[in-house]
Amino acid sequence: MSQARNDRNHAGEHSPTRLSRLGHRVANPLAPLLPFLPVLIVFVVVLVDLVGGAGMIWLPLLAAGPALAATTNGPRGVVCVGVLAAALGVTLGTRDGAPGREVAAVLAALVAVTLASALAGALRTRRERVLAAVRSVAEAAQHALLRPVPATVGPFEVAVRYSAAAAEARIGGDLYALVPTPYGVRLIVGDVRGKGLPAVGTAALVLGVFREAAYDEPDLLAVVDRIERSLARNLGADDFVTAVVAGHPRPGELEVVNCGHAPPLLIGASGTVTAMEATHPAPPLGLRALTDQTPSLQVLPFADGDQLLLYTDGVIEARDRDRAFYPLVEGLARHLSDEPARTLDAIHDELLTHVGGRLHDDAALLLIRKPATTGPGVPGSAVPGQAVPQQAFSG
Repeated sequence: MSQARNDRNHAGEHSPTRLSRLGHRVANPLAPLLPFLPVLIVFVVVLVDLVGGAGMIWLPLLAAGPALAATTNGPRGVVCVGVLAAALGVTLGTRDGAPGREVAAVLAALVAVTLASALAGALRTRRERVLAAVRSVAEAAQHALLRPVPATVGPFEVAVRYSAAAAEARIGGDLYALVPTPYGVRLIVGDVRGKGLPAVGTAALVLGVFREAAYDEPDLLAVVDRIERSLARNLGADDFVTAVVAGHPRPGELEVVNCGHAPPLLIGASGTVTAMEATHPAPPLGLRALTDQTPSLQVLPFADGDQLLLYTDGVIEARDRDRAFYPLVEGLARHLSDEPARTLDAIHDELLTHVGGRLHDDAALLLIRKPATTGPGVPGSAVPGQAVPQQAFSG
């Protein structure tokens, strides 16, 4: 069962591209019929002319066919619709006994609209090709930065849901990663100040340093220090990253370092949800030089059946039309299950419903669960000091 869920995740459960295509098909069930709409309009105009017997009054409306074809077809399709409209227009004009000058005027108008629409269709097709290329680059960047996470990592069952606020974006300023190391599974969830490409660049920097340091440093605080030093060298004076870095060095415990981020939610096996506030608050990453506060290590009990939810402020600051925040703790309690993927699916759907379908900030959710038992052959946590190959499924 665990392997089946793992395969399902690798098959694209967390792929934004796959989800966006699926959503497009659901939202536009009539999309395959759109290329035939211009032809339908041409025949409707013809039918109105035949039934009404109004002569030349309706024939200029035939130009709507090739004009609309420019939005749904390529240049060839536009020309075909234009030729059809012109042929029918001449036939109906001759049938109605219209003067040759008026028929010629309608024909000239149809030719002009068809040529202009064909040009517009060609430009639209070219822009779509460019956009497809840009999207493929964005998808490659998404896979490089926020790699798909399998359903099981070490001793944990894992699920991730990520939504970028920018229209058509695959990635944003929120970040997550989860890596198995010689010192146990380690993970990070963070939120970069700002949006757009600068935020993506900072997220890439944090993830690169984290993946390297998490595998090299025995001490979790040393991992955080490595990230801090790198950001201090590369960020501007007003830039920073809030983050929670966690590790599982030994059975029954989690180590957590909170750097100005929203508190993780610890879910007990009984279903109780507790916000794990930092015992010694620390500044966000990149701002340590401005304060005398330093991060501290917080050790949490993490028994079989427990779960831990890490998230970014795009989740808890999402507002509905009445400006009410999304109640994450209550939502988690409502939708909690023994399958992290099912839990996050329900929370993510409820979050989108809460905001009316579109988030205004990047939002990331990462949920880990310690199953009740691990039998023979099921991977457990790494033993400190034991070399573990670094695998390519970190986020």
